[in-house]
Amino acid sequence: MFIDEVTIFVKGGNGGDGGISFRREKYVPRGGPNGGDGGKGGNVILHVNEKVDTLLDITSKVKFIAEDGGKGGNNNKNGKDGKDLIINIPKGTLVKDLKTGRVIKDLKEFEESIRIARGGKKGKGNARFKSPTNQTPRFAEEGRRGQERWIKLELKLIADVGIIGLPNAGKSTFLSRITSARPKIADYPFTTLQPQLGIVELEDYKRLVFADIPGLIEGAHSGSGLGNTFLRHIERTRVIVHLIDISATDPLETYRLVRKELTLFSSKLSEKAEIIVLNKADILDVETGLNIAEDLSRKLSKPVYTISAVTGKNVKDIIKKAADLVDKENQEKHSCTPARHCLSDGSDEMGKLLSY
Repeated sequence: MFIDEVTIFVKGGNGGDGGISFRREKYVPRGGPNGGDGGKGGNVILHVNEKVDTLLDITSKVKFIAEDGGKGGNNNKNGKDGKDLIINIPKGTLVKDLKTGRVIKDLKEFEESIRIARGGKKGKGNARFKSPTNQTPRFAEEGRRGQERWIKLELKLIADVGIIGLPNAGKSTFLSRITSARPKIADYPFTTLQPQLGIVELEDYKRLVFADIPGLIEGAHSGSGLGNTFLRHIERTRVIVHLIDISATDPLETYRLVRKELTLFSSKLSEKAEIIVLNKADILDVETGLNIAEDLSRKLSKPVYTISAVTGKNVKDIIKKAADLVDKENQEKHSCTPARHCLSDGSDEMGKLLSY
């Protein structure tokens, strides 16, 4: 099962209390204080693990609490520090504070970590409080409570190319044709109820990661159908392959409906590089298919391609086009100079400032 959103409670371990103890040995009836310090409470740490690709494992419980620090002992022995609690999460996880909605961290790389709940400070033992005016302190410091908070984890798939379109546009078939992924495929809407990833191996050891995003319907940006739960998964893609059923009653209206949902959800999505593809060309004769593509291309003033995901016709051309666009987007993202600062999404900061 694919889980891409979960709410959990995290708490750092409490710091251990300081010890209250006095030296008691033969011939030393009034030894001084020797209570040790308590141990530090363990931290709760979120860690991006390459072996994890969903938030499913985290749903097994709601509360994640790190180990408490041990109490200080006699003979100046300090308590044991509490163990850190490490929660493994997939790459692409957005961490939010549930109360404020503030984004705490966007974990995009493998092996990234963040301390999400700090362990409590250790308490000092009574040996720490000995002074010229108080030779036998009979008190120690209590350990501090660990930090606690409710957080929300949202997974946004990190793929180079997002495959979008209305339900039954042939996205799953397209993905299974170009990669080794085997999503569920059937001739009815909403076959794909969760995002699917596939990897395409290219020349020179390059590869592209494609994401099949569940079908959108009108009102998806506000949660209708499978809704905005899945729209966020294409926010990080470099390129969008927009599949349209060539047999649709009105391909132009079909195209505009999906584009409208993208724009209403996020203006950034509407600005992404896009490849418009009419799928299922095998159900029409060649001339009819070309006429439909040319008509749509003329109305949109954009190139429109035809493929058959079932037979594989022209599919390699789309992969090549997607690879070229991804390379172009990557080059633009990394083409910043010291005089022109780039924002995190690769856009030009100077250009944005000049636009105001």
